[in-house]
Amino acid sequence: MNMLSLYDYIFYFLAFVVIGSSFVVVFSRNIIYSAFALLFTFFGVAGFYVLLSADFLAITQLLIYVGGILVLLLFGVMLTNKVVDVDIKSSTIKTLPASIISALLAGLLCGIFYVTNWYTVPTNPELLNNTTAIAIGHAFISTWILPFEVASVVLLVAMLGAVIIARREKGPEVN
Repeated sequence: MNMLSLYDYIFYFLAFVVIGSSFVVVFSRNIIYSAFALLFTFFGVAGFYVLLSADFLAITQLLIYVGGILVLLLFGVMLTNKVVDVDIKSSTIKTLPASIISALLAGLLCGIFYVTNWYTVPTNPELLNNTTAIAIGHAFISTWILPFEVASVVLLVAMLGAVIIARREKGPEVN
């Protein structure tokens, strides 16, 4: 008899959370509910990264998506004056063609899933203790230091350019 391990139960729980919350994101009529369901989707994806021993990606997922983008989205939604429910029936997308295309794509993905010969690596307990952040940190400081610093200078110049352009276009304020 094939027993499931704790990792399998955690994986299935995360899969249930991600799939369920992503359905809420797509089908909810209230944008606040969609934004909060997106939070659970992002946390579930970060959990997948933890299960894959990709700690750097998991932390990046939490910091950038949950800490940055989702909070910005929530502030944008909550600071708007009028939050309205989306009227699905008045949209230009028809339900029947969208359902047929979605079912065909889901069938195609399931077919690819069952036909593909997936390569799996046996789990090595020593690999679970190694973190990817150490290797990425060494690569940034040794091999990729010049492109990393050039990218930071380019981002700084772009940010300064955007501020200068925004101040020029605003012009003097008239009372």
